Amino acid sequence: MTTLNGKALRSIGELKVEGVSIVTNQPITLLGFVDTKTGIIMEKGHELEGQSISDKVFIFPKGVGSTVGPYVLLNLKKNNKAPLAIINRESDQGTIAGCSMAKIPLVYDLSEDPIDTIPSLRLVKVNISNGQANVEY
Repeated sequence: MTTLNGKALRSIGELKVEGVSIVTNQPITLLGFVDTKTGIIMEKGHELEGQSISDKVFIFPKGVGSTVGPYVLLNLKKNNKAPLAIINRESDQGTIAGCSMAKIPLVYDLSEDPIDTIPSLRLVKVNISNGQANVEY
């Protein structure tokens, strides 16, 4: 197994999550990008179009776009369709706020680029403690 070290939201506390990865190298616009009732990516032409982020470790560079994005993550959680964790290359305020509100583990600023190193459909273990994270795959 390979381990990457990085930062995590302190609001999550201590947590361990294990799940299958789904990875994209394209930034994510949450509003209009994912169906909050199904967890399926619906953005036309996106490399993950038609795939579900529900109960997966969702890895993408960063969130972009609307300030309503945090509510998309909150609704995904409410509908039991949220990802188990989100791993970003770099943090952005929308994803941070949404993950904090919805209590979705967020990992960022890893020792290696997660987009380039963690493949899709790989078992990933996320361990968070005191704002620090390690990711094993």
